[in-house]
Amino acid sequence: MKPVAFDFSFAADASAAAAMLTSGAATKPIAGGQSLGPMLNLRLARPQMLIDLSRAVDMRGASDEGEAIVYGGAVTHAEIEDGAVPDATPGWLSAVARHIAYRAVRNRGTLGGSLAHADPAADWVNVLTALGADVILVANGAKRIVPLETFFIGPLATVLAVGEVIAGVRVRKRTATARWGYWKFCIKAGDFAKASAAVLIDPDRGETRVLIGAIERPPALLADPAAFVEGRLSAAEAVRQAAPQLDGPAHTLHVTALRRAFAIAMEGGR
Repeated sequence: MKPVAFDFSFAADASAAAAMLTSGAATKPIAGGQSLGPMLNLRLARPQMLIDLSRAVDMRGASDEGEAIVYGGAVTHAEIEDGAVPDATPGWLSAVARHIAYRAVRNRGTLGGSLAHADPAADWVNVLTALGADVILVANGAKRIVPLETFFIGPLATVLAVGEVIAGVRVRKRTATARWGYWKFCIKAGDFAKASAAVLIDPDRGETRVLIGAIERPPALLADPAAFVEGRLSAAEAVRQAAPQLDGPAHTLHVTALRRAFAIAMEGGR
């Protein structure tokens, strides 16, 4: 099956893209097309106009804000993997990007596209939420900053309004004293995760975050992550608190993912 006929235009920057998107659901943004492309071919999406963000100059790089790095929404996974943009962490983002799907997908897929698609099993959805990142949304000259933990409202659903574009993603810098672990279970390399978990312990910022992901809904952060890290809360109970809907093999798989993510963090790994 092939997509229905549509018009196509390029956006010079994020503000121009937002202005072009105000016509509503009949207009869709596209950057790498790794999620929207298959939906077009299956005719699950039938836009009258596509707005290409891949040439938007203010969405194609990264800027250093001192305490954080802001990545343009059209930065690709491969650019993060290859170090073409700075890593706000001690190599964690590059390591995550390296294991997203396949190289052909990473060459085209974008950071903003992954977050906008909001697949609960996607790496950036879970990793960047665990790292406390924010999305920068632009619409009609206005800008708002939304923490990722409130950006996702359901599977494939976000707070993005009509005409808004993910212009960038703000990721706080982490030093070598921070500990991080991320683990995901996939049936085969390149697949979306069936279970994932992340652990962040940052003594410099006094911040501890524990996330359970790939739960068919937005990622869940533990209300009391210190209880788990300090051994007062078991991995099984932590998963039960964060994702009470999981049972049987799904619960077991997420418990194992959390234990492995914590072990990696304690070993100082990536």
